[in-house]
Amino acid sequence: MRRITIGSLIAAAALLVPFGFGQAAAATPATATYAVDQDWGSGFQGKVTVKAGDTALPTWTVEFDLPGATTISSAWDADMVKSGNHYTFTKKSWAGPLAAGASFSFGFVGAPGGLSAVQNCKLNGAPCTGGPVNPSPSPTPTVSPSASPSPSPTPTVTPPPGGKKVIGYFTNWGVYGRQFYVKNLHTSGSAAKLTHILYAFGNVQNGQCTISDSYADYEMAYTTANSVDGVADTWDQPLRGNFNQLRKLKAMYPGLKVIFSIGGWTYSGGFTQAAANPTAFANSCYNMVEDPRWADVFDGIDIDWEYPNACGLSCDASGFASFKNVMQALRAKFGPNALVTAAITADGTNGGKIDAADYGGAAQYVDFYMPMTYDYFGAFAAQGPTAPHSPLTSYTGIPTAGFYSDLAIQKLKSKGIPAAKLLLGIGFYGRGWTGVTQSAPGGSATGAAPGTYEAGIEDYKVLKTRCPATGTVGGTAYAHCGNQWWSYDTPATIAGKMTYAKNQGLAGAFFWETSGDTANGELITAMSNGLK
Repeated sequence: MRRITIGSLIAAAALLVPFGFGQAAAATPATATYAVDQDWGSGFQGKVTVKAGDTALPTWTVEFDLPGATTISSAWDADMVKSGNHYTFTKKSWAGPLAAGASFSFGFVGAPGGLSAVQNCKLNGAPCTGGPVNPSPSPTPTVSPSASPSPSPTPTVTPPPGGKKVIGYFTNWGVYGRQFYVKNLHTSGSAAKLTHILYAFGNVQNGQCTISDSYADYEMAYTTANSVDGVADTWDQPLRGNFNQLRKLKAMYPGLKVIFSIGGWTYSGGFTQAAANPTAFANSCYNMVEDPRWADVFDGIDIDWEYPNACGLSCDASGFASFKNVMQALRAKFGPNALVTAAITADGTNGGKIDAADYGGAAQYVDFYMPMTYDYFGAFAAQGPTAPHSPLTSYTGIPTAGFYSDLAIQKLKSKGIPAAKLLLGIGFYGRGWTGVTQSAPGGSATGAAPGTYEAGIEDYKVLKTRCPATGTVGGTAYAHCGNQWWSYDTPATIAGKMTYAKNQGLAGAFFWETSGDTANGELITAMSNGLK
């Protein structure tokens, strides 16, 4: 997976600190090397790369001490155990053995900043340098500034909030009627608060991953005005469109990850055929995501299958194990260093969609799950009753018992899925009815309220002034204005949901989708601040 940007290469050259140097030997031993990805003074994001020597490394354990008051709060791609100032990291169950000369990296977030080296590092009980058990001390070399490329100016990057993930969908069709470009993530200040972008969507056709809109994805020529860096595309450049804009954005924000999301409501019908041959499907997805023209843009793949062994726009009957089989094949093909994620159902009712597929069994292959804790209720039930589409908790009069976010989270935990692999979903939009006379939830309606792009749905940036919130229920907001009734999250209700996410030990939160926020990123700011 080619994920190194110019910005991250500069950072690595400037901040990479070897643990030490051993004596030359006939055989090359396994090593572990620490580097600083980001340092913002009050905290840091670090990375350790384990590299096999002349022989394969079936498993590995890295342990080290931290100086003084330095602590690590969370880690990813390795299991972490802390004992005082001693930290031990072991290989994840899904990560296969390292072939001779191959490497694997895991990361973590800690505080305060300034950790240029760790102490007493061991890899499988031997020095991380690969040297003898009691090597003679060597001075730590300094990296000459001349060894680094000339740095280009980059904006100040806000660090991940407390190590929590803040993930947002960017839709490829948003560049049309919505006129929402990758540039808007920069000008709104949102890019600095995001840890991951989910690029939506790739299609699934004939059992394979395919591009859904080549013009938006990699052909559209950007002007000076709508380009991330203010540089217009030329007719002969090899890559244009959203993919090139995302490449530019990642150069500006080196810590930002981009994941190619496949499926969604419209394209999920193709997963049934894909599940019949998971290996062939995984191979096709890898070829698409890792196309040499844009392989550096994407850090992995996301599967948004609505819904395995259940019904969405169409119905699937591929069986309980189909989802696990697909995720296992994707992990095997993409390898241990790529991100493999999934947006999944949030139906936590007994016998509901979570129970229909082996989400628990598939968790070992997945970096994190995003249960879509929104769209529980809406004007698809045209006569009502009115109800918030994204309730965090149940409440008296909820139209369908069990249709709320907390139940989905608890159901997924009961399947053996660690809280640290789950995120809470937030909608940056509202769902609404017209013909409503009752302010409180539970009123009758005559149909869907008008929306800018689709009846019954409207962006938060429009609703906040057109139909301001008049109350809260189930941990989210609702609004009654004239004969319309809307439900949506506000900065205040998002703050409450982020507190819930932290209390539950969740990995963070994600949202659908970036164009629904205000021009200054009001909702993503509430998410970022709420997860600190």
